[in-house]
Amino acid sequence: MKALLQRVTRASVAVGNDVVGEIGRGLVVFLGVANGDTARDAEYLVQKVANLRIFADSEGKFNLSALEVHAELLIVSQFTLLADTRKGRRPSFIDAAPPELADELFGCFVEQAKATGLKVATGRFQTYMQVEIHNDGPVTVMLDSGGKTQD
Repeated sequence: MKALLQRVTRASVAVGNDVVGEIGRGLVVFLGVANGDTARDAEYLVQKVANLRIFADSEGKFNLSALEVHAELLIVSQFTLLADTRKGRRPSFIDAAPPELADELFGCFVEQAKATGLKVATGRFQTYMQVEIHNDGPVTVMLDSGGKTQD
C-alpha cells in the first residue's frame, strides 16, 4: 500500500460539478492499494500519516504531527500510484489490487483514519475526480507499507 501525502493549506475533490470532500489545513492522502495488501497495511499507514512530523513548529522545523496540529485529512483513492513504468512508454497497473479488494482496504484506511480523531473527508472510489490542492511548502512525502507488516 502506498500513500502520497501533500501538506496543504486547503484542498477539495469534486465529481462533476459537485464537491464531495474538502478540508482546510492538513494533508491530502492519495492512497494506492496493491495486490497482497491487508488491513495491517492500512493500519500501519494510518499511524504513519497521523504521527509523521511534517508540520512546522514555531522555529520552522518539522517537529509536529497531524495529530498535534489537529490537521484535516482528504483521502483519495489513486491506483496510479502502483504504476510500473520500467518497460515501454505506457504504465502497467498489474500490481494494483482488484477493485473489490482496493475498495475494501480504502474503506478500512478511512475508518482507521477517522478513529484517530482527525477530521476526514474523501473522494469517491473508482470515480473520475478533480482534485484541487493548495500545497503548503511545497511538502510532498511518499509512504509505503511494503515489508513493514510482515511477521
